[in-house]
Amino acid sequence: MKGFVPPPKYGGGHLSTEPLPITREITVTEGISVKDLAEKLEVRAKDLIATLLMNGIFVTVNQSLDAEMVKDVSAKFGAAATVISYEEELANQSIEEVLEAENTGELEIPRAPVVTIMGHVDHGKTSLLDAIRETDVAAGEAGGITQHIGAYKVKFAKEGSPASGREIVFLDTPGHEAFTRMRARGAKVTDIVVIVVAADDGVMPQTLEAIDHAKAANVPIIVAVNKIDKPEANPDRVKKQLADRGLIPEEWAGAGDQGTVFVEVSAKKRKNLDLLLEMICLVSDIRAPKATPGRKAVGSVIEAKLDRGRGSVATVLVQDGTLRLNDSYIVGNTFGKVRAMFDDRGRALVEAGPSTPVEVLGLEAMPDSGDTFLVVADRDKAKGIAQYRKMKERESQLAKSSRVSLEGLAEQIRTAGVKDLALIIKGDVTGSVEVLADSLVRMSTEKVRVKVIHSGVGSITESDVLLATASNAIIIGFNVRPERKAAELAQQEEVEIRLHSIIYELQDEMRLAMLGLLEPTFKENYVGRAEVLNVFRIPKVGTIAGCRVQDGVIRRDAEVKVLRGTEQVFKGKIGSLKRFKDDAREVSNGMECGIGLGNFTDIKEGDIIEAFSTEKLAADLGALTSVKA
Repeated sequence: MKGFVPPPKYGGGHLSTEPLPITREITVTEGISVKDLAEKLEVRAKDLIATLLMNGIFVTVNQSLDAEMVKDVSAKFGAAATVISYEEELANQSIEEVLEAENTGELEIPRAPVVTIMGHVDHGKTSLLDAIRETDVAAGEAGGITQHIGAYKVKFAKEGSPASGREIVFLDTPGHEAFTRMRARGAKVTDIVVIVVAADDGVMPQTLEAIDHAKAANVPIIVAVNKIDKPEANPDRVKKQLADRGLIPEEWAGAGDQGTVFVEVSAKKRKNLDLLLEMICLVSDIRAPKATPGRKAVGSVIEAKLDRGRGSVATVLVQDGTLRLNDSYIVGNTFGKVRAMFDDRGRALVEAGPSTPVEVLGLEAMPDSGDTFLVVADRDKAKGIAQYRKMKERESQLAKSSRVSLEGLAEQIRTAGVKDLALIIKGDVTGSVEVLADSLVRMSTEKVRVKVIHSGVGSITESDVLLATASNAIIIGFNVRPERKAAELAQQEEVEIRLHSIIYELQDEMRLAMLGLLEPTFKENYVGRAEVLNVFRIPKVGTIAGCRVQDGVIRRDAEVKVLRGTEQVFKGKIGSLKRFKDDAREVSNGMECGIGLGNFTDIKEGDIIEAFSTEKLAADLGALTSVKA
């Protein structure tokens, strides 16, 4: 058409029209909206939208723009834009906050040191912490092994000690080698690392890994030589082994050399615990960690889990500032508002100062362990940044999955016929799922390639079973159980579900399966289930559960599980089965009966008694893997 001039096109990620001479500079945060950018450029939003539209970019006034787009459109209006992350913006703002805190006398004050307990499995890390806290955490851990990171605050109280009244925060990290990433994450937020070594066992591989993580984090190390009450204990051997690794005890160090503090303790006999706490306070005073309570809270997510009654729950260590109820915050690519928070002993808190571990409720979604936790003034801004980060993460995942290189294609052709072991991993907390996925993938061999096609937090659902059916995968549950409908679907679709609570038992099973050495396994076949309607305590007889059979049949010779919610509280055999006053061989669906469970008396109304039979199966690698042609 005569006289028609086509609009300039947008291509290659840049605005094609010539920019104006740069006359000013602006600084914006990541994910800024069109409306906010227009305010920064001092132009009308509709003019900014029109400019983008002329270049083939269709946006709304509330839409977020990426960094390249912001720079290009700003240049169009004669401004040089610098895009910074939200963390950087907070760091810039904190100067004003510090000045404000200085006016109120809260510039910087000493804070409690954060101490990470590290060491080899079964060397007494949790038991030592229990003795300090006067609690019993180890009893609640599966197999006596710490599966998650715990954060605890203790107050040192010893008359006559200069450190009396001081507070210390402890991070109890798991000791098994599969949790190496957890230990590394713990070292990043800590001020002091306490390496626990058993005097009767000596230095082990995980002990050396813990030392390497502490040195990489550039934090001081204190060695606690535990179990000195045992007859075979030899603390001098531990000192010599660690001295060969560069940790020279203070009494062995020469003039001018900086030695390592060694404290001989016994968690069982509660010996020298006060001395250990004094040494922690002394070493902390050298670095003198400080914080500004007057600023907005900044912290790190130690752990996150999905709670059926409370939703997403995160354990957060407040590193600086003060966290208060109803504060809005951003953490990773999600956001939320502090609906409630609790300390390590379950007490509700209104505010939490620096070096305080708290459990926070009010998350919109599940954060990742290690994410930075930041309090923001504007909840809408936090939501916008979280959505922007989620969008960028999705884009990077799509780009990662869609790119194919020639080298990768050649590798696929070369490995055709290799058996793929597809896994779906569900756990109770993010940290466990993360390290399980990594450790199992690293177990791949030339003959068997392990692929984790999905991992997540929470119980095993129907969608997990459907994904396993489509992908010919095995489902692994770590400290979680399948939902009832998911278990029925898995049985119908013949999907294998393996449940574990101790990580190295799972790894051993996988390793043996991949080598074709797995011992015969026992499969549980569902028989029926009954709901406890009433509980009768009869003298000389015991506790009898008055039940109604909901599904299937309950047989006198069946094995049973007692389920309370999603938790299994008992597993064993039926002691007695009666219909009215008569013994019964089996009770069918819809009928009422009395069930006695022998020595188990802690039966409550609402419990589910699930009956099952056990079938012996021969383990076969072919059943665990699928050949990809």
